[in-house]
Amino acid sequence: MDRHRAGRLEEASALYEKILQTTPDHVDALYLLGVIAHQNGQPDRAIEFMGRSLAVVPDQARCYNILGLNLKALGQADQAELSFRRAISLDNSAEHHNNLGVLFREQERLDEAMAAYQQALARDARHAATHYNLGNVYRAKSEFGAAAESYRRAIEGDPAHWRAHCDLGDVLQTLGQFEAASAAYRRSLELNPAQPGAWYAAGCAESARKDYVIAAACFRKTLELQPDWPEAQHNLGQVFFKIGQIEEALGLFRQASAAADPALPLAAIAVAIPGSPSSDNQAILDARRLWAERYLPAPRPSRPVRTAGPLRIGYVSAFLQDHNWMKPVWGLINHHDRQHFEIHLLSDAPRSQIQHGYRDHSQDHFHDTTTLSNQSLAELIEQSEIDLLVDLNGYSTLPRLPLFAMKPAPIIAGWFNMYATTGIPAYDYLIGDDQVIPPDEEKFYTEKIARVPGSYLTFEVTYPVPDVADPPCLSTGAITFGCLASQYKITSQVIDAWARILEQAPGSSLILKNAALGPASVRQFVHDQFARHHISPDRIRLHGPSNHFQFLETYGKIDIALDTFPYNGGTTTTEAIWQGVPVVTFHGDRWVSRTSASILLAATLGELVAPCLDDYIALAVSLANSPDYLLDLRRNMRTRLLASSVCDTQAFAQNMERLYTQMR
Repeated sequence: MDRHRAGRLEEASALYEKILQTTPDHVDALYLLGVIAHQNGQPDRAIEFMGRSLAVVPDQARCYNILGLNLKALGQADQAELSFRRAISLDNSAEHHNNLGVLFREQERLDEAMAAYQQALARDARHAATHYNLGNVYRAKSEFGAAAESYRRAIEGDPAHWRAHCDLGDVLQTLGQFEAASAAYRRSLELNPAQPGAWYAAGCAESARKDYVIAAACFRKTLELQPDWPEAQHNLGQVFFKIGQIEEALGLFRQASAAADPALPLAAIAVAIPGSPSSDNQAILDARRLWAERYLPAPRPSRPVRTAGPLRIGYVSAFLQDHNWMKPVWGLINHHDRQHFEIHLLSDAPRSQIQHGYRDHSQDHFHDTTTLSNQSLAELIEQSEIDLLVDLNGYSTLPRLPLFAMKPAPIIAGWFNMYATTGIPAYDYLIGDDQVIPPDEEKFYTEKIARVPGSYLTFEVTYPVPDVADPPCLSTGAITFGCLASQYKITSQVIDAWARILEQAPGSSLILKNAALGPASVRQFVHDQFARHHISPDRIRLHGPSNHFQFLETYGKIDIALDTFPYNGGTTTTEAIWQGVPVVTFHGDRWVSRTSASILLAATLGELVAPCLDDYIALAVSLANSPDYLLDLRRNMRTRLLASSVCDTQAFAQNMERLYTQMR
């Protein structure tokens, strides 16, 4: 028994067998040999020894309990139940009721399992295994709050119960309590580090908390333990994407796409690839066309466009409530000619959430599509006899793309949140301008290209914003560069260029602010990237999320904004120049890398658009030595913008209506 307790099962077994050589009916030796067989996963042998022990002493609850466990392992559920009930009749203990409950749980007899667990707890209120198993029943019944409480009670009874910690993390994550879930996973992994599932779940929790660097570490550990787990490869790719490691992300998505079901990683590639420095227009077209061909429905025959009455236009968006992002959209919609165009807003947000931008018009039709499936929304569009359906989402709302693939309206066009081909045959048109889609690149689009004069992103600001502040360099004596773009746009190549600018502008510093920079681990990651270029942390000021007005106030601390590439700013660029801050950019090799150029040229700020990356760096350094120019820009920028075509939303609406009429 000493050897047995020490886990030296082979030595213990030999000693038990030696006892049986002299005393063949030694009841304890028979029982304990059966226990060792059970521990070794030998149910037939365990059953044999329990039978021999019971033949000597018939009423042994301990034997019936082990017998039940091994009958269950062999799939003999009815016989197992009889054994557990016999054990209970002989010894009404928590363990025996608990084991009967486990049998019921495996048979999906959840109410009977719960009753058995309650019986167990009536006999031992601190029985950790029972609390854990009761938590599993609550979880199966989707009663996640009760499951969490049961797991906590299990941990009280057995603080080293690593499974209870892990499963507590799972239900807390389901309840949206990501901080607490993360703590539960950490404790589980302290107790048992060799859990790929727990590392994976911890990565998911950290990702939900937007601590992408810690999430990446968790997914890496998952893949160390289980290298060919496609979901872990995909999720690691997603967190890499969030922190600007685009090439690494695409590599992981491609690894994951070798799995049996590559739908998620192929979709992720289609979303991310326009921002990949190593990819070109052909690669973008190929990736999006591949995903669309495999996973989107084929277009259905559509009715012809109506020839009488106003043209019915349906705008589909999941973001109409985001007034800062919708500046170009409301600028168009507010100026539509309602005599000739009937406007339908198909919104994945209720009307009550739209606080700024949209000016109600009695003839407009607002459809709250929040709860509608793509099929139901397609039916609504067909019933409304919409002639031209305009997608304002693009690949930012992947779940809505099947709607357009079904072609519920005679004409489908993409505008606003488009920056590459959709690769989807149902789209008839993409709307851009001469800057973002030159004629020689039309071959990389599955759609016909329609162009407006000037920029395809005019805008009007109809919500509260801070006043324009003078350039901070006038009071600080040093230039502050800045970028308020999303972190996924700040790639290694971007940081390399910014480091070169900082090197050539002595005494300058850089402010970065975005939602991903909240966690300390992400800020440290960014500092480490600049440190590789010998840029000290005191020159890089990193700020996390805030409300939008405070976000815009950051421009009062920035002299010169630096654009990202190949994924330019859009909203970021318009907000910077509206706050009087010049945005330095350059002409890239694809639509997404020319968006800022389109906006700035239409804003009569073409002097801020460099022809190439080296000139972009030189231009930023030159502006750093031009405080008088910066002051003049700040004090006159809004007047200059309002006088330019980039803010002439009425003329833009007329140009769009001309295109719509030609499409008809």
